[in-house]
Amino acid sequence: MAPTNTASGSRCLSSISPGRRIPVPLRHALLVGVFVALAGCAHPNGVLKPIQAAAPEGSIENLLVVTTRKPSGDPATLYTGQRDRSFSLDEIAVSIPPDSHRKVGEVQWPKRLPPNPETDFATVGVRHLAPTQQAGSEWLARHLPKSGSVLVFVHGFDNKYEDAVFRFAQIAHDSKADAAPVLFTWPSGGSLFDYNYDRESTIYSRDGLEKLLHLLANDRRVHDVSILAHSMGTWLAMESLRQMAIREGRVAPKIRNVILASPDIDVDVFARQYKDLGKRHPNFTVFVSQDDRALAVSRLIAGNVNRLGQIDPSAEPYRSAAEKAGITIVDLTRLQAEDSAHHDKFASSPEIVQAIGTRLVAGQSLTESSIGLGDRITMLAAGTAKAVGTGVGLAVSAPISVVDPGTRRNLSGQAGNLVQQVGGPASNARQETKAATELLSSKD
Repeated sequence: MAPTNTASGSRCLSSISPGRRIPVPLRHALLVGVFVALAGCAHPNGVLKPIQAAAPEGSIENLLVVTTRKPSGDPATLYTGQRDRSFSLDEIAVSIPPDSHRKVGEVQWPKRLPPNPETDFATVGVRHLAPTQQAGSEWLARHLPKSGSVLVFVHGFDNKYEDAVFRFAQIAHDSKADAAPVLFTWPSGGSLFDYNYDRESTIYSRDGLEKLLHLLANDRRVHDVSILAHSMGTWLAMESLRQMAIREGRVAPKIRNVILASPDIDVDVFARQYKDLGKRHPNFTVFVSQDDRALAVSRLIAGNVNRLGQIDPSAEPYRSAAEKAGITIVDLTRLQAEDSAHHDKFASSPEIVQAIGTRLVAGQSLTESSIGLGDRITMLAAGTAKAVGTGVGLAVSAPISVVDPGTRRNLSGQAGNLVQQVGGPASNARQETKAATELLSSKD
């Protein structure tokens, strides 16, 4: 692992506060320094090549993976970050190490190949499926639980194909969700410097995700569908649901729950998306965290413009508006994070990831007591105009997704590109009150 100046990066990030104007040269230096500080150990390439090994005491997660990425032609990587004209389906089996050899909430990337399934995540099976409704229906016939529930995961910015597969295998395993796990992975460049490309790729993939949701909702065996989306993937999820509502007059009734983790969505845009879903829409839960360091940097890149995750759920008008709209906001700021960037608490916290699987996916509401974290979280529960807990909830959620340190590669040689992309003065933060009022208060 290449040494990184993590302490220096943390100091730089801690000096960034909402609404603060930072001179352009200093902002460039902060951004480059912070990105280098966030760089981690790169995992070996080729982890998707199946190994021939007996299953350990852990378990096997069988995922249906739907993608709009272009095939790589290499069985060790399967897909690239480039866009394909159609979508592809694969069944991928991932071996999870025994609990005695792993920490809940973490992906144990192999340090070398072939992986050791006793201590590492390992691919133990890959089967290409025809990109048809029949193939998807046949997979559901084999893997749909008695509950008839499906959990669809949409990853965020800067994810290679294997990053999304292994992270969702971890989420599916640790959440203990009684649901068939379906991953939708879109063409991400897999680099911190591909934000614009990734954003356009989410636009490119809206129809693909909408089609997948239609296929699931139209399958007679499926009882309900939950969507879990992270970072930039939240924008993709909202756009696909919005398209469905406009085309069909409403979101498919089987889509019951939408969970947005660190949503990278402009407040004004979310207001329009949410309104376009109509009165009959799924239940919404939003996870936010004030100390998300990577996303604090993202706000600077975005011109100091607030994202949905940057609202304070305990402040008005957000508090009353969220209650009126029936949206539950969970502030994880006070929850300690294992990763230095504090960006993936929803997946790395054992209590939160299990609450997602055992309550939200099961159609139950979240409460502070159901998560069991005491005053380490603040919750604005739908249907109650009362914030639970003691934390103050400013969610910082924007594009820099650090789902795993292994995705941080080739930073030093690309620092100049970052300076060019973020050049120019930062704009002042926009006034939030008007946007907040429209954000959640209108359901028609």
